[in-house]
Amino acid sequence: MKRARVAYGGALHEATPHPRGLRLDDGRVLAEDQVVWLPPFNVGTVIALGLNYADHVKELSRELTLKADDEPLAFVKGPGALIGHRGHTRRPADATFMHYECELAVVIGAPARHVRREDAMRHVAGYTVCNDYAIRDYLENWHRPNMRVKNRDTCTVLGPWFVAAADVPDPHALALRTLVNGRVTQQGNTAHMVNDIPALVAYLSSCMTLQPGDVILTGTPDGVVDVAVGDEVVTEIDGIGRLVNTIVGDADFGI
Repeated sequence: MKRARVAYGGALHEATPHPRGLRLDDGRVLAEDQVVWLPPFNVGTVIALGLNYADHVKELSRELTLKADDEPLAFVKGPGALIGHRGHTRRPADATFMHYECELAVVIGAPARHVRREDAMRHVAGYTVCNDYAIRDYLENWHRPNMRVKNRDTCTVLGPWFVAAADVPDPHALALRTLVNGRVTQQGNTAHMVNDIPALVAYLSSCMTLQPGDVILTGTPDGVVDVAVGDEVVTEIDGIGRLVNTIVGDADFGI
């Protein structure tokens, strides 16, 4: 079962899909544009993985310094970065290259500390879609992301649905794609992750305790392109959801 969290009529609601949009937990059926979509669960720590698809590493090879034995590239995000489905993401006026990243987001359901790879999937509650924007102008050291590239307000979009792990037979066999203004610009498959979900849970839990609601963003394939103010960006993962986002300028945020 898919579920979402939305705001409507001055209250927060759980919601499920409906042919006409979504059904609130009180039985009302609404169109998608009648509600404010929130991240579909109470989000804890957000841990993002960079360079976790080999084709994306190749795409960025001129900017990177990588070795075959490098550990997973992980970094955390603050709550201000998060918005939901149909939300607006700000593109700073001084940015010359800002791109989307369609990613499978893994939601932790049980505390995980020093978890073995073979036990890791027991700690996964489910999945959602993430569009994790990057502003490449601010990349400072040319081989590792930094805060100004990847932890900006409104630049981490989650949703629309949380899908329970039991409803996803194989999270490592999901097609994903991005469309900009209706044109497909990125395609890939979770089968091509460098570090799969059990490896990521084991690695991260070796140095921190993962808690329910924590999210692991598992990286993106190649095909990232610059987006502009006014663009509609849709990130899709088969069986998980279709996440819609619009790029806006500084003026929308009073800047």
